[in-house]
Amino acid sequence: MAVSEQVVIGKLTRRLLPILIFAYFIAILDRANVGVAALTMNQDLGLSTTAFGFAAGVFFVPYVLLEIPSNLALERFGARWWIARIMLTWGLLSGAHAFVWSAGSLYVLRALLGAAEAGFFPGVVFYLTLWYPSAYRGRIISLFMAGIPIALVIGTPVSTLLLQMDGILGLHGWQWMYLLEGVPAVLLAVCIPFILPSNPSEAKFLDAAERTWLVERLTKEERERSALSASGHGKQLLKALLSPRVLLFCLMYYGLTNLNGAVSTFLPLILKGFGLSQLQTGFVAAIPYLFGLAGMLLLGRLADLPGKRRMANYCALTISIIGLVGAGSAGDPTVKLIFLCVAAFGVFGAMPVFWGLPTAILSGAAAAGGIALINALGNLSSVVNPWVIGTIRDSTGDFNGGLYWLALMAAMSIVVLTIITVLFGRNRSSSAVEVR
Repeated sequence: MAVSEQVVIGKLTRRLLPILIFAYFIAILDRANVGVAALTMNQDLGLSTTAFGFAAGVFFVPYVLLEIPSNLALERFGARWWIARIMLTWGLLSGAHAFVWSAGSLYVLRALLGAAEAGFFPGVVFYLTLWYPSAYRGRIISLFMAGIPIALVIGTPVSTLLLQMDGILGLHGWQWMYLLEGVPAVLLAVCIPFILPSNPSEAKFLDAAERTWLVERLTKEERERSALSASGHGKQLLKALLSPRVLLFCLMYYGLTNLNGAVSTFLPLILKGFGLSQLQTGFVAAIPYLFGLAGMLLLGRLADLPGKRRMANYCALTISIIGLVGAGSAGDPTVKLIFLCVAAFGVFGAMPVFWGLPTAILSGAAAAGGIALINALGNLSSVVNPWVIGTIRDSTGDFNGGLYWLALMAAMSIVVLTIITVLFGRNRSSSAVEVR
């Protein structure tokens, strides 16, 4: 009996994606709720916008340093247990944010949260490469990363509603928000080892023929990637990490990685400047995130069309620049909101279509280490950009300069992608840029 490829992919998606999307939903909610907390927390703690930007960015210092060790540990100990460990520690530390009392204590807990969450995103991307053939990774990673805008669409209004609990049991509203939103990560961490399957060869939700087909397909692709990289990179981790292609991907990712993070961190404060109440801010903020979700799904589909992966990256980054520059230039709040929606479409679509490039050319330990290195070095921008945007805001009185800064980062990514294309060829791989 012939195996249907679409049936197998459908079974994988129904079995794996809901768990992983929900986990990422919680991760983004716990990471981004600092932007909502800022509506009242900044005043309670006496934080300037610059100090708040530093607090948002310091999360990524240990996050960057621990990415590679965490991802290699995931490969060593297995995805189920390592992802559960990550979620347990970040849930506990997210809830502990309720007890910060000063700028310094906030900095420390943000850094500890970054250390706890290190390795989650690249770990899941690596985990997905163990299950999905390369032709499906663009749309699958897009579906997984849909957890970002979904968390922001749902979580931002919910978080602002939790701010209304101010005064209950003597706690501020932002303290209740941190406490209650840390609970789901802890609960899911307990369940992950029992509900997340280990690898395709042990997938009981596939029948024997389907398991055989999937394992053979993935093994064949890994052999092909190894053959392409036989000139000296391949599976040797150190060589992979020093590969020019990996380092260029790091630089490209540096330009785009914090686009959605910076937007989600500062969007509530930008919208609050329109004269909205806290509750209105939370619900209006959900509108750009809906456009971000559409960008992820549509651009992810485009990326998986034959020969369109680079085009999808160019489209996402160009749309981001148009939206960010337009939002920075607009004076009317309605026009600014429209451009923020355009920016969100490209900004949130940029990251998933990017990951289709490196995951198509790395395998084995090189994939675990290379993906983690790209994510780690790329996320250095997440340390720098919030502080830069906060400083610009305190210096100029608005966020327009910060939006221009983010547009410049997206433009840099376009330049690097063009360099990758020129140096390593246009048509050497049907699924990604092949780099020797």
